[in-house]
Amino acid sequence: MTEKAHDHPHRIELKLRDLSQLFNSMDPSPFHEKDLDHDAEEFIVSWAQEYPSDAPLALRIHLTQWPTEEPRETVRQSIHNYFAYRAKFTQLEFGRLMDQGWKSMAIGIAFLATCFLIIELLLPKEDGTWAKFLREGVIIAGWVAMWRPMQIYLYDWWPLRRRARIFTKLSKMPVEVIHKE
Repeated sequence: MTEKAHDHPHRIELKLRDLSQLFNSMDPSPFHEKDLDHDAEEFIVSWAQEYPSDAPLALRIHLTQWPTEEPRETVRQSIHNYFAYRAKFTQLEFGRLMDQGWKSMAIGIAFLATCFLIIELLLPKEDGTWAKFLREGVIIAGWVAMWRPMQIYLYDWWPLRRRARIFTKLSKMPVEVIHKE
């Protein structure tokens, strides 16, 4: 049986002086629900994005100053809770974006239809330069109204979906905390 290169988890190595570098110092929450420090989160997420999307991940945190209380389980739980929250929040953002897309699409189609009605009912049908200019301008305005829904459905949704997948993967990855002197 052959082994695939990504059967083994890709390890993200995070070297810290102490645990205070891992968590947001402005967050008054209990230890297991703390927000991660922005730099620590960005480091972990950026490394996760470097690996193939289907590859398993693992996090190893090296601490030079070991805390008085055993940190392994609370750190693991904190990281899993934090990234699970981020995944859920990103999925909510995705849902809001899709709602906005539908509303934008409805508005865009209504405006485009109105533009075509204006062309048919109100603008002169003659072939003069100004008549052509007005008709083309109204058509362009109608299609510009479709820009935002097309942007949402062609481009804006997939980065959110990818980020949600990464956060979900990070919320389930093995977390190891080791003392490194």
